[in-house]
Amino acid sequence: MLATQKLGGIIGRAPGRDPNACWQNGHTVKTKVEELPESRVRLEVEVPSDHVKHAVEHASSDLAASTKIPGFRKGKVPQKVLEARVGRDRIFTEAVESHIGGWFWNAAEEASIRPVAQPKLDYEVPTSENEPFSFTAEVAVQAPPDVVDWSGLEVPAPEPDVPEELVERELEALRSSVANLVPVEGRSAKDGDVLVLDLVDETGEAQRDYVVQLGAGRLIEEIERGLRGMSAGETRKISFASPEGQQKEAEVKLKEIKEPVLPPLDDELARAASEFETLEELRMEIESRLREAIQAELEADFRAAAVDKLVEASKVDVSDSLVEARAAELLGAMLSSLERRGLDAETYLRVTGQSAEQLRETLKAEARRAISRELVLEAVADKLGIEVADDEVKELVREQTEAADENADQVIEQLWQSGRHERLRADLRLKKALDRIVEDVKPIPVELARARESIWTPEKEKPETAAKLWTP
Repeated sequence: MLATQKLGGIIGRAPGRDPNACWQNGHTVKTKVEELPESRVRLEVEVPSDHVKHAVEHASSDLAASTKIPGFRKGKVPQKVLEARVGRDRIFTEAVESHIGGWFWNAAEEASIRPVAQPKLDYEVPTSENEPFSFTAEVAVQAPPDVVDWSGLEVPAPEPDVPEELVERELEALRSSVANLVPVEGRSAKDGDVLVLDLVDETGEAQRDYVVQLGAGRLIEEIERGLRGMSAGETRKISFASPEGQQKEAEVKLKEIKEPVLPPLDDELARAASEFETLEELRMEIESRLREAIQAELEADFRAAAVDKLVEASKVDVSDSLVEARAAELLGAMLSSLERRGLDAETYLRVTGQSAEQLRETLKAEARRAISRELVLEAVADKLGIEVADDEVKELVREQTEAADENADQVIEQLWQSGRHERLRADLRLKKALDRIVEDVKPIPVELARARESIWTPEKEKPETAAKLWTP
């Protein structure tokens, strides 16, 4: 069994888009939403005629490929002959049944609802491909959370601190970048040395005059281990395990050993390696740059902590089916990313030291956290009546296209034609909601938050008979 197949099965099927559904760009479906009791909705959906025509063409092609008609090869049956053979009703029935799932999920996304079960569909098979097709769908949906007043929530906010060792590490990296390489004589190779190698694998493929610093982690661990203690001019065969787990052997010839000689940490180094005149000025610039980076990271962490605090306070309950569907999406994205890098799932699991079940639980936890945040932010946006104008969406597109050196007007036109601009509008709406939460919550020192967590309160008391669970 392929690793991808084995991993793909660790997330069960859940209500979600049909992976075989055919999607089109262009006009989106028209959707009317009616709220029903017990967290259910009824959607009235109108599918544009061009989508209907595409579905009929797709169904006709599939039927032509699977229908045997004397005198015609499969897939080469003219439309009129096919209609006479199988009937127009069957073609239209096939068209609807193979595409209505995609139309439903398109409508659900347009209406910003989250179905938690398969929909109950009601429709009549169309008689023409040149007219819109309408259907209704009743489905249970994720109930929006009742968010609490967030203005009184206390969120730990650490102060940016630049450890001295980070500054020293930057200075050492700067020294290394301008170090002189001096040939080594009378000793063997050790970590930190710069080596010149010839590497020849079992197939005879060679890499000549390869330059690498020993101990930097650029070579496979077994090869680095074999190089330690070698002398210049020595040749050695080293066995190693490939990323796929296969045992291989390489012949390594150590041609030269050079030792980096670092310049003194002084004003001369500052002038040689930067635009600053003194070492103190260089040190201050490094510290300032690191502080800005740490501050940006802490601000992102604070924003996440603020919405997580509101999720916790509002006791958000996410449907398991939504979690399963999102986890399946995350798994699919991860597998695609691994494939682009030439890795398979089994290799990934082996390298990360986890089982398929552990990965499944990690993805489910990530999915639950992401959906909980989205639900809370949507509820806050609704509560505040946040709206996003077209101009704001276009401004965001212009900023992004300018950074990517693309034609902004062309990208905007494509987004509006495909309807994908609505996703950007939704993202901006959630960002505005998060901005408001971050503005209103009360930042408190981390030490105070820890102290309050350690204070005994009656609700934290556990009966002695309660089961004890180990937690990391």
